[in-house]
Amino acid sequence: MNRMKMQGSRCTKGFTLIELLITIAVIAILAAVAFVALNPLQRFQDTRDARRASDVAAVLSAAKTHQVDNDGAYLAAISGLTAGQVYMINDGSAATGCDDNNAQCDTAVTNDTACANLSGLVTGGYLASVPMSPNGAGTWTAARSGYTISRSATNVLTVRACESENTTEIFSSR
Repeated sequence: MNRMKMQGSRCTKGFTLIELLITIAVIAILAAVAFVALNPLQRFQDTRDARRASDVAAVLSAAKTHQVDNDGAYLAAISGLTAGQVYMINDGSAATGCDDNNAQCDTAVTNDTACANLSGLVTGGYLASVPMSPNGAGTWTAARSGYTISRSATNVLTVRACESENTTEIFSSR
């Protein structure tokens, strides 16, 4: 009798089509929620802004450390800056074209020849290299680094990132 029941009943293994479809739908909804919550574009923009802030701090610290090490004298390229003008930082590879990316800059470079060659901070051991801003809206090169510098009449230096993606402006002054 036991044998007849076993033969008459079907032994089912696995999942039904409905169960599989419901599982796939739940996974898809969770993935969509996670994608929206994480917002990868904003994370990439935040990462680039963090690097810009770090580079701004590094350039300013290097310039100030050089000043302290040289009895209060700035690097010649910095002391030669006209007070109140904004200069594009570069590695000395360009003397013109420094305002070519003004459309991407939060603070515009003063003019075409407003280039600040800070390679002396590299050769002096204060910076590993002249930093280049990570590419966002602008395309930055060694000739146009994506960072600007200005000196006030009272010798306060301000270093800025040309572009910022998730904040109003990235800068530091000392």
